[in-house]
Amino acid sequence: MKPVILCVDDEKIILSSLKEQLKRHFGSLYHIETVESGEEALEVIGEFMERTVELPIVIADQIMPGMKGDELLTAVHLRLPKTLKIMLTGQANADAVGNAVNHARLYRYIAKPWEPTDLSLTITEALRSYFQEKKVEEQNLALQQMNQGLEQLNQAYERFVPKEFLRFLEKQSILDVRLGDQVQQEMTVMFSDIRGFTSLSEKMTPDDNFRFINAYLGQMGPIVREYHGVIDKFLGDGIMAIFQKKADDAVHAAIQMLHTLAGYNQERAKHDRPPVNIGIGINTGTLMLGIIGEQGRMNGTVISDAVNLAARLEGLTKIFGASLLISEHCLDALEHREAYYSRFLGKVQVKGKNTVVSVFEIYNGDAEATIELKLTTKPLFEEGLTHYFAKEFAEAAVLFKNVLKDHPTDKAARLYLERSAQYLVQSVPDAWQGVEAMEYK
Repeated sequence: MKPVILCVDDEKIILSSLKEQLKRHFGSLYHIETVESGEEALEVIGEFMERTVELPIVIADQIMPGMKGDELLTAVHLRLPKTLKIMLTGQANADAVGNAVNHARLYRYIAKPWEPTDLSLTITEALRSYFQEKKVEEQNLALQQMNQGLEQLNQAYERFVPKEFLRFLEKQSILDVRLGDQVQQEMTVMFSDIRGFTSLSEKMTPDDNFRFINAYLGQMGPIVREYHGVIDKFLGDGIMAIFQKKADDAVHAAIQMLHTLAGYNQERAKHDRPPVNIGIGINTGTLMLGIIGEQGRMNGTVISDAVNLAARLEGLTKIFGASLLISEHCLDALEHREAYYSRFLGKVQVKGKNTVVSVFEIYNGDAEATIELKLTTKPLFEEGLTHYFAKEFAEAAVLFKNVLKDHPTDKAARLYLERSAQYLVQSVPDAWQGVEAMEYK
């Protein structure tokens, strides 16, 4: 149905004349409807609204039996605020016009008898104004929907390329990213991995595997973000994350991950499920972040020896029986070193590199009883290492045995006891410095 221009007047002659003029000028595009009272007008408007008929203009007389013109236009405004209201009357007082202006957003007042040209121009301008406002509204709505779509798209992209990664590259949007974009910064990188995942996985269906991994990652991911970290990638059952602000953030996140895991394991125990154990390696150094790939497939990544070392440290957690290992570079970068329980575990050399790195265990995330045992035996353990690096293997072996008397499950002490015993039998080269080559992951 065509849009409607509604005319309201209690005088039939006026309505007939008004309808004839409007039909002559606007009848090809609009339906001209007439009613004789405000009450009838509201009934007709209600029908229009039910049928979603568009009503751009209502023209009303002021002095009518029952509902007055200003009252009608106010009621129309409450129902259809976008509809333009015109008062066409010869007897309206200033109060009525003012009421219509204030409460109905009166578009125009035209006195009777009207001048035909003036009426036609007024209606033409009113229609232009109505549809222009409608067009602007539709454009704004379309723009809003487009912005919402872009926001949803950006949010979806952020699940694959974190917005922090874009910020590192000084990009506003994923659309700005180009192959070869890169930046170099000092950051702290964390690797975490589930120990013995293969054994766990073999006992689960494919569906259970994914449920388990996602449940675990769903516990750990928010902790990384809470401590200002960015998850660079998920590595099956593992996480690689980078921390731009402080090395302490990475260590705090790792400790919180271990505490959360302890609670997670308590829930698993209630369902007779085996505990989940993880190893975490952290290193601080210069990282290169950038976009690699080819034009058809690009990926954000982090490249650096510092990354490789963090991954190797995570691998060393299995060897030392530790949950969290950090490099000397990370230890030196900590602002609150005194806040952590730590012990020196030895020196390692990454395969293919000449640099020797000292490794430290942070054990704030261990069970309280384990923390107490490590604190108690720390002097003996570190004295044992001093003798070990001095090639005094007999003295070292005695000290590591004493550590194990108090803390039988200390895997690091047992490892050094076994090595000390081995080197007592097999002499070491003169150039030996106790550095272990990390040829394993």
